[in-house]
Amino acid sequence: MSEPPFVVQGIDHIVLRVRELPRALAFYRDVLGCRVEREQPELGLTQLRAGRSLIDLVTLDGPLGRPAAGSRAGVPNVEHFCLALAPFNEPELASWFASRGVGVIDPAARYGAEGQGRSFYIEDPDGNRIEVKGARER
Repeated sequence: MSEPPFVVQGIDHIVLRVRELPRALAFYRDVLGCRVEREQPELGLTQLRAGRSLIDLVTLDGPLGRPAAGSRAGVPNVEHFCLALAPFNEPELASWFASRGVGVIDPAARYGAEGQGRSFYIEDPDGNRIEVKGARER
């Protein structure tokens, strides 16, 4: 078996369907610190910068966000995605999220793109699970 003629460099973007754009924006912008990079209201699309990646929020009533045939109502659109955070001071982060009404779920050491490191989960207003992860443990 030969190797592909490319190397995956990382996550370019993720697309999430959201029920209420203002509420989702408040979470991703004000809680996670992502900045709005581009908006296309005619498509129901708002793109947020998350480091080198983008998080695309699409509204359910826009052309890009209409649920696909066979999708299940009430089920989050993704299992989870992971955002690397630095610095990763677990008590400080837990306090930050709690002060914004966001609970920390299942803190533990987990393996990720840069190796084993501490992480935990949070959920956005639409129930999408986000893993936030620190640097590799040395």
